[in-house]
Amino acid sequence: MTRNVPEELHIAGLVVHATPSHVQGVTDMISAIPGACVHGSSPAGKLVVTLEAATTDEMTSRITWIQRAEGVLTAALVYECADSLDAMNEALRSC
Repeated sequence: MTRNVPEELHIAGLVVHATPSHVQGVTDMISAIPGACVHGSSPAGKLVVTLEAATTDEMTSRITWIQRAEGVLTAALVYECADSLDAMNEALRSC
């Protein structure tokens, strides 16, 4: 029996705090993660990051990877949205 599960999109926003000497390395590492984007950083080591993933497990894995990376002090989840692709596309059409 095949179960028809709708495709999902998970979007998360993080504030990552890295040691100042590791900001570039952490930025490069995060940028190499599929679906990740570093939108900005400060000399003090704070980075604004968004992540996209197809499943909850993928999102959890990516956040954990960031949290455990060398030079990362903290990675705080500040936003998360998960919905079917159909629902997100419908919301975009109504904008």
